[in-house]
Amino acid sequence: MEGSMRADAKVCSEAGTESSPRGPGCSLRHFACEQNLLSRPDGSASFLQGDTSVLAGVYGPAEVKVSKEIFNKATLEVILRPKIGLPGVAEKSRERLIRNTCEAVVLGALHPRTSITVVLQVVSDAGSLLACCLNAACMALVDAGVPMRALFCGVTCALDSDGTLVLDPTVKQEKEARAVLTFALDSVERKLLMSTTKGLYSDAELQQCLAAAQAASQHVFRFYRESLQRRYSKS
Repeated sequence: MEGSMRADAKVCSEAGTESSPRGPGCSLRHFACEQNLLSRPDGSASFLQGDTSVLAGVYGPAEVKVSKEIFNKATLEVILRPKIGLPGVAEKSRERLIRNTCEAVVLGALHPRTSITVVLQVVSDAGSLLACCLNAACMALVDAGVPMRALFCGVTCALDSDGTLVLDPTVKQEKEARAVLTFALDSVERKLLMSTTKGLYSDAELQQCLAAAQAASQHVFRFYRESLQRRYSKS
């Protein structure tokens, strides 16, 4: 799988920390996750991706307002709060993308006429924020025990002016890139659940970025498993 990350594209590598589950051939930054941090939500998780950090809380399945009730499935809402100030257009756009991803995997038909709310608080933004939000939301949904057909993760790719592909870019790398692409993938078949792009790129570069994101997603899902194993192990 790691070989496909290098095929037809030059991939820049960044060293992870010693606690990172990623091997030397992967260019993702180090991960850290802690679940069940908050007492009021039904599930919560803090996800750290390099210096990007997001705190997520999940409420529900709970009672839903009549105006928002859906008779055959749960109503899923996503609220994204920036580090400072009020939510703007960028936050509303990310909310929609995260909600569409969650709706693709959450088995809402098991809880009709209820509400599931995902609240995301940005703690720090050092690049690849949407991917970090997706990962935090997934771990919070798992902590809340919300039924899902698969786990999901987010991976961000950046293309610079000479076509070099960078996974999990920092803010500086995103600003210097001519294109930034974020993908949401499921854990079963690495299927594409959602994508959002910004900038100029060719069809071939899009396929290269998608292949690199699918290869990188195995490291994210491995981190999920190891994180959950550490939490639920008896030792």
